[in-house]
Amino acid sequence: MPTVLVNGEEIEIGEDERLNGIQVAARAGEEVPHYCWHPGLTIVASCRMCLVETGRRDAESGEISMMPKLVPGCQTPATDGTVFVTNSEKVKDARAMVEEDLLIRHPIDCPICDKAGECSLQDYHFEHGREERRADLRPFTSRRRPLGDTVTLFVDRCVMCTRCVRFTREISGDAELMVVNRGAHEEIDVFPGFPLDNRMSGNVVDLCPVGALGDRDFLYKQRVWFIKSHENVCAGCSTGCSINVEENQDRVYRLKPRENPHVTGWWMCDEGRYGWKHVHDPGRNTQPKRRGDEGYENVEWSDLSQELDLKLRSSQRIAAVLSPHLTVEEAFMLATYVREIDPNAQFVLGHVPTQGEDESFSNGFTIRAEKCPNRRGVEEVIIGLTKELPTWDDFANQLGEESFDAVWITGGYKTNWNDETTADKFSGIPLLIVQDTFASPLWDRATFQLPSAAFPERDGSYVNHADRLQCFSWAIRPPAGVMTEGQLFWRLSQKSGLYKSRSILEDVTREIPYFAAAAGVDCGEHGIDLKVDKLAAV
Repeated sequence: MPTVLVNGEEIEIGEDERLNGIQVAARAGEEVPHYCWHPGLTIVASCRMCLVETGRRDAESGEISMMPKLVPGCQTPATDGTVFVTNSEKVKDARAMVEEDLLIRHPIDCPICDKAGECSLQDYHFEHGREERRADLRPFTSRRRPLGDTVTLFVDRCVMCTRCVRFTREISGDAELMVVNRGAHEEIDVFPGFPLDNRMSGNVVDLCPVGALGDRDFLYKQRVWFIKSHENVCAGCSTGCSINVEENQDRVYRLKPRENPHVTGWWMCDEGRYGWKHVHDPGRNTQPKRRGDEGYENVEWSDLSQELDLKLRSSQRIAAVLSPHLTVEEAFMLATYVREIDPNAQFVLGHVPTQGEDESFSNGFTIRAEKCPNRRGVEEVIIGLTKELPTWDDFANQLGEESFDAVWITGGYKTNWNDETTADKFSGIPLLIVQDTFASPLWDRATFQLPSAAFPERDGSYVNHADRLQCFSWAIRPPAGVMTEGQLFWRLSQKSGLYKSRSILEDVTREIPYFAAAAGVDCGEHGIDLKVDKLAAV
């Protein structure tokens, strides 16, 4: 097996692995600072921050011969016998020189910069910069201009790493960004008449190592050191991007992509990035209600679960509509609870929202037309329990031919998904339970109206279009008056203690063979491939 020497430590790499000096040093626990290099983009070796010493070790004699000059670690391949030195005085002096050169022209406006607290220039200066500044401080001018609807460029802060330019050319494919002028007058800009407006434009803000590119939606909203980050999964479409939900005091401020080589790499689309505003919409349903003689009246959750249970157990024929916005665990709990009451209960795949067609990019990233996170997971729960898969449209058309005593409809949709015509078909149901995020014609006909949780308030797992199960925990608490589906179904199932999604997932793996790969295994940060009978790359 090929062996690389990093600061005197031997590191083994795979025969087919193609690593550079930065990546192999990371395996040895050594961080090589860098600005321009990114694993998802081409290598330009322009920032020179990753300079290292390199050489080769003779396989027979063991003698090491070093190159006289420093080389960029990002551009130097790690092969059998390669030697890297990342912590010598020569390397440290080079890093300090690069930092000093960048700070000569960089405005010292950290107190007002949105990147403060997560800025590579700040971090590297304290770790690798000189102890004293030799250049005079210059007054700065905060030159800024919008690059598009989502991104603002702070010109003076740019370190010309060109990550954003390469992203628009290599990933999004629209190539709106370019470098104008020469030498010390270089700047990032858009082509005249072609603003940055592709469907992945927000990624350039994540890529920027300093505060040059600002997210106009997040700008000056929150300091990053107040923000708490939670690993989650985007609920915007069936791609299931791995994300971090960043919040403070139960209010979401932004979503950022989380690296997952099995799903989307390092990116997410703008639709998912900015598609969380409904979470804090003042029009959300936040109070459970029961229809009475004089209209709807509020109900306490402490009384509601018992009342629902009594009414459902007095029903003969029950149907449950399982929304593709439910987690695997929530869908399974509701289905097993209803089946325990009515062994012949009908389970229906809820409305699957679609918009346009799939849009794929050159690197394979795809924005799915299917605008829900867990259609595959809910499908397999229904098939695993009943061997059938009736759809929402099938069920709505079936109501004229078959009567039900009780129907439980779960939603969680962020837009209105049913109309008056469809809602009228449910008018004759004696017990109609509608659980949704926003009011709708169907909501207005319900016997019981139950508010639904939004995606960052849930706990459980989703299965994306490619059969990858990803687990996550809730990031924020729901609004006052809202009980999450998992908590309610846990209570109806008469389970003790607090809702534990992992214990339910273990029940799912025992009951439904499709989920067997997740049995007794931690999902990890990359999830589990359910198409095979073993854990795939946790």
